[in-house]
Amino acid sequence: MRSTLPCFLTPKALKPELPLFVFLPGMDGTGQLLRAQTAGLEAGFDVRCLAIPPNDLTSWEKLAKRVVNLVEAEIADYAERPVYLCGESFGGCLAMKVALLAPQLFRRLILVNPASSFSRRPWIAWGAQLSRHLPESLYQVSSVTLLPLLASFGRISESDRDALVEAVRSVPQKTSVWRMSLLSKFEIPTEKLQTLERPTLILASAKDKLLPSLTEAYRLKQTFSDAQVVVLPESGHTCLLETDVNLFEVMKSSGFLEAKSELPVV
Repeated sequence: MRSTLPCFLTPKALKPELPLFVFLPGMDGTGQLLRAQTAGLEAGFDVRCLAIPPNDLTSWEKLAKRVVNLVEAEIADYAERPVYLCGESFGGCLAMKVALLAPQLFRRLILVNPASSFSRRPWIAWGAQLSRHLPESLYQVSSVTLLPLLASFGRISESDRDALVEAVRSVPQKTSVWRMSLLSKFEIPTEKLQTLERPTLILASAKDKLLPSLTEAYRLKQTFSDAQVVVLPESGHTCLLETDVNLFEVMKSSGFLEAKSELPVV
């Protein structure tokens, strides 16, 4: 039975001896679009992906608390287990909320084209207001029509393109409008983010047509106490679906992974 609360999708084979990698998805909330990265990540992590029910209309605060509760349940038997928290787009905003709510739970923070710049794209806010008044059938058509802004389709396999379209279509109009309203109001004071003393990796797509992700990445880098930016020069907003992007290798080549000598023995 489908959960009525945000929950973690889990792989068939659990790997409790490895660090826990928690992924918070984009606005579709399905958790299914991590599929292109799962095999790579499972080389070094025990992966969990948040799935938000399609009719979920909860606040940032309630979503963040739910994620914290889920992580605490995962590490209940081993409190020293390293946890990497990763958020993409909408999930990047949620990841910042979660990390501030319970910084003691997380060893590393990864932000992928975080949508924290949403309010600085007025035309998106206008579109959100317009979509509120569209008939459901017309809304479904318009949401798919706008996909070229979201993704660089030439860099994504056919099966992952189909998965993206399906994920976008799965979000009801009311839910989409609600999540865009959350993004339009998203704000965390600089002084709060400065208190988050966790190594942070920010991935920014240079060819993001939806959001000014490159500018936002460098703004956040100046805000966090310990952050580095990796620029993906040819990528669009949904970069984790692109065949040439391997998140695990990006973390590895950036020196972002903890050395084995730093990890506790399970």
